[in-house]
Amino acid sequence: MSVSIIIQQACEDQVPEDSVMRGWVETALSGQAAEGELVIRIVDAAESRALNLQYRNKDKPTNVLSFPAEALPVGIPELAAEQALGDLVVCASVVADEAREQNKLLDAHWAHMLIHGCLHLLGYDHIEADQAERMEALERKLLAKLNFSDPYE
Repeated sequence: MSVSIIIQQACEDQVPEDSVMRGWVETALSGQAAEGELVIRIVDAAESRALNLQYRNKDKPTNVLSFPAEALPVGIPELAAEQALGDLVVCASVVADEAREQNKLLDAHWAHMLIHGCLHLLGYDHIEADQAERMEALERKLLAKLNFSDPYE
């Protein structure tokens, strides 16, 4: 695995340390044929809402958005797009609110969201029931490696 992880913090919210987030992402990508650059952009609710509206037609902030390299916006030089794995956009306040509402440890929910987003970059999805079962099983396995409990319990 040769993935360069870039973390951009575009909000004032408290977030896990960069090294911790990198470890979670490396766990998600372990054993996968992942190559290239992965950008994790941590945003506020306004930026998340705008991106969610633009790309998913949903007028609300969301926990994580995944943009695989082939879906990156037009205008990125071809060479840069070829060297990209993709981008994750994480809304820190939504992740914190969900962790609180679901009685989860904040770090556990952050790890889950980063793993979930990475799996989307690798082609996993949860639209159909069988796809969801496969993706959720892998999320459980990866989170267990990190000593976090099942996020779907």
